[in-house]
Amino acid sequence: MTATRLPVRRRRFLPLAVAVAAGTTAALLAPVSFAAPLPTGASGRAAAAAGADLPFTSVEAEDARSEGGAVGPDLTQGTVASESSGRRAVRLAAGQSITFTAPVAANALTVAYSVADGTSGSLDVAVSGESTGASLALTSKYSYVDTPWIVGSKTHHLLDNARVLLGRDVAAGDEVTLTASTKVTVDVADFEKVAPPATQPAGSVSVVDKGADPSGEADSTQAFREAIAAAKGQVVWIPEGDFKVGSALSGVENVTLRGAGGWYSVVHSSSFVNQSSAAGDAHLADFAVIGEVTERNDSSPDNFVNGSLGPGSSVSGMWIQHLKVGLWLTGNNDDLVVENNRILDTTADGLNLNGNARGVRVRDNFLRNNGDDALAMWSLNATNSDSVFASNTISQPNLANGIAIYGGKDITVKDNLVSDTNALGSGIAISNQKFADPFFPLAGTITVSGNTLVRTGALNPNWGHAMGAVRVDAYDSDIEAAVDITDTTATDSPYGVFEFVSGGGTGKAVRNVTVDGARVDGAGTVVVQAETQGEARVGGVTASGVGAAGVFNCPFPTGAGAFTVTDTGGNSGWDSTWADCGTWPEPK
Repeated sequence: MTATRLPVRRRRFLPLAVAVAAGTTAALLAPVSFAAPLPTGASGRAAAAAGADLPFTSVEAEDARSEGGAVGPDLTQGTVASESSGRRAVRLAAGQSITFTAPVAANALTVAYSVADGTSGSLDVAVSGESTGASLALTSKYSYVDTPWIVGSKTHHLLDNARVLLGRDVAAGDEVTLTASTKVTVDVADFEKVAPPATQPAGSVSVVDKGADPSGEADSTQAFREAIAAAKGQVVWIPEGDFKVGSALSGVENVTLRGAGGWYSVVHSSSFVNQSSAAGDAHLADFAVIGEVTERNDSSPDNFVNGSLGPGSSVSGMWIQHLKVGLWLTGNNDDLVVENNRILDTTADGLNLNGNARGVRVRDNFLRNNGDDALAMWSLNATNSDSVFASNTISQPNLANGIAIYGGKDITVKDNLVSDTNALGSGIAISNQKFADPFFPLAGTITVSGNTLVRTGALNPNWGHAMGAVRVDAYDSDIEAAVDITDTTATDSPYGVFEFVSGGGTGKAVRNVTVDGARVDGAGTVVVQAETQGEARVGGVTASGVGAAGVFNCPFPTGAGAFTVTDTGGNSGWDSTWADCGTWPEPK
């Protein structure tokens, strides 16, 4: 279905969300073609410098040899293709197979897939024509999420991720064949060489010695609590095994919880740490926490970490999956470091710094298939300040933005790679949308630097028009902070690239914005989309493949004031202006 074009004088802006976790909803668009899938290098990171240095290399299903049929490309809200990497995938019938050529040496495989609601099955793995005996378990259990309280949303979160250790080494160039036991859509495969399990550190306290059951049959919550109490200032060791932790842990402070690796030490818990305050120096590292969250309930703390780890803490090397939120951080988390983690298949945010975050560094993480903002800072109750999202790779958030900054002072978003936002999501949103009070608007300098955005931006079904790849949004109050956007790469943007808007439709001003240096390679509509009063200085932006015009400059409501785009030099490829403010440009 194509979007209905609304005259500017009549368009209505509705709230993005009415939920506790910030920013949501969904999108519509007719089928569209893209130039190329996300470029990857030997480590799986983007060809540009942006993104995390990942331990795996991804191969798109559409680039493999298959007995199945193509799905997409498509951006229609609520379709599997629209939520897939590259907006394309491959559908297999039962008994059909898909064959990947391994891009690197590997012994483990993760596959993003979708099966019909209410079904399950498997993908059996063969290497060079010989069965490995390994299979990927498929289920719809964690998919088909409905959030009717979020205005404009549809059934979403259609994909899931399954992983398996192959039990043998695969050489680069080997053929890896997946054979389906049921109808399945295969999106992307991650090839990884997993290191052997780590050994127990000297002097550590093992949860098994405190009675934890590594078979996963008995609940090990009490054993974890006793190990944490006994190991203050030391390490709690989580060995290889599956451990059920049915109740949330608290008192996690002045202690390190360490596992043998995220593929080996697996904790099954839908609420792992839940504490409103902590003394700090808590470190969570090198194990998996996999939940059983199948819906989004914003009144329940179904999160890996809910609340505070305290100052000087860290989260690293974790595999976090099937929870509502990876980390929902409130209270004192000063100088927290969150790095080298995987956060997959959450029904809401991947990580949210929910006020009072000072000096937090979130870097080198991989996030895929998150049901709200993948990474967010929301200055509720107190101001987030001096905090950084850097060098993260974000793929397929299916109901909001890749990265969202809602208020805060002196925030940095740099060197991130964001791809395939869907349903009411920009690649990066810098916003004064408050959602609740007390809210602390943007202040100081907001630095947005060196980010790469691939196929980001979406049609907002509440607004009736598109959200850009980068959105600066004076939703509830004027933007007075300095917003410096530098060295951006935007590829195959479905709509516009740089959007300046007052999403509440009240004509709040966007001021003090500088866009300095950007390469735009494909924009469905425009390079600059100005919809409210204010000003931006723009220079060094080169564009090719622009669909409709260089600039859409139609502030709303009519008469609220003008938006001034000051050319600071070095711009090329986008010198035309959309002439009719009564219509929206159709994407091309």
